[in-house]
Amino acid sequence: MSVDAHLRAVLDAVTALPVETAPLGAAIGRVLAADVVAGIDLPLWDNSAMDGYAVRAVDTAGASEGAPVRLAVIGEVAAGHGDDPQLSPGAAVRIMTGAPLPSSADAVVPVEQTRAEGEPGDWAEHRVTVLRAAQPGAHVRRRGEDVVAGERIASAGEQLGARRAAAIAAAGVSEVRVRPRPSVAVITTGSELRSSGAPLERGQIPESNSVLLAALLAEDGIEPVSVAVSDDDASGLAARLARIDGRVDAVITTGGVGPGLHDVVRIALAAEPGVRAVRVAVKPGQPQCFGRLRGGSLIFALPGNPVSAAVSYELFVRPALRHLQGASRLHRPRVPATVDSGWRGSADRTQVLPVRVRSTPDGLRCAPAVEPRGYSHAVGRHGAAEGYAIVEPGRGDVAAGETVETVVVAW
Repeated sequence: MSVDAHLRAVLDAVTALPVETAPLGAAIGRVLAADVVAGIDLPLWDNSAMDGYAVRAVDTAGASEGAPVRLAVIGEVAAGHGDDPQLSPGAAVRIMTGAPLPSSADAVVPVEQTRAEGEPGDWAEHRVTVLRAAQPGAHVRRRGEDVVAGERIASAGEQLGARRAAAIAAAGVSEVRVRPRPSVAVITTGSELRSSGAPLERGQIPESNSVLLAALLAEDGIEPVSVAVSDDDASGLAARLARIDGRVDAVITTGGVGPGLHDVVRIALAAEPGVRAVRVAVKPGQPQCFGRLRGGSLIFALPGNPVSAAVSYELFVRPALRHLQGASRLHRPRVPATVDSGWRGSADRTQVLPVRVRSTPDGLRCAPAVEPRGYSHAVGRHGAAEGYAIVEPGRGDVAAGETVETVVVAW
């Protein structure tokens, strides 16, 4: 089964979670389920872009260093104040950045272009000397020049980040429609697994996949509701799955999905009519199980080799979890990178190779982070990977200087 075919099957089985209303602060990192429109104009009124003096531009005509113009200072408008002093010919008002522009003014002269002759400090109390003529509209932010009330400022399917949230808040919107983060349980399997740091006997290894999956979920803003390690007991695993089925949106397991006599996940899932075992044309990560358990929870049963699990998460699980949240963008961008040192390819399937990535004046470059000949198990060197090179089926070997599509996952 091709990567694209398996991904389509996964996404076809996923239904977006129900929509709810959340305060803006509690919605950060979640996916919008409805467009957001501005409740007010931005800016809300004409205001000053500089600290200086609000003036009538006509009163500064011809002003220069050699022929300054002197204006009477009749007051001040600070940010947060609604004063609207009326300027008669030859008058000016001290004004601070962001303060409302007096309705009788049409320009602002920055304080740096003035002198306070005969008075201490930079600011004039009674008369200000203008050293440069102002044009109408100079240093004025017009009402609605950024956003007008009713304008769409965020779209359904967007993940709400800092910049978008700030725009929504500034536009007078305090609540948004979003979808919840999925609830996910993680189970790693293997009788050989021991806690990191525990004494090891022959045949035993430190368990790291639960750390890997919990961290991958955390990078996507999801905290797993449970993380467990199971030994190679098919009936015990089936019982564990039955206990959490229907209580979480998705279960992710690693290990035990191959055709071996002790591949307990495949054995435990054989009685689940909504789950199927497949072989995907990808390196690494060929054996997969996916479907929906009887109680409604999705299950992603991934290979146990750490790099295979990480690649499977990136290709299949992450897009599915984003689809659950109603995200319009399911995948990270793929960007071209020039290869520093080549590697042997896999012409009959998609190859996903962990790579280190660096930026140069000529664009991105990449190099294998692992030994390309066999790396599904290479958890140590995989730790240095900053992305994955995606080599399409049929391409085969990749030579230095060629370009590959690359998914950057860390920097």
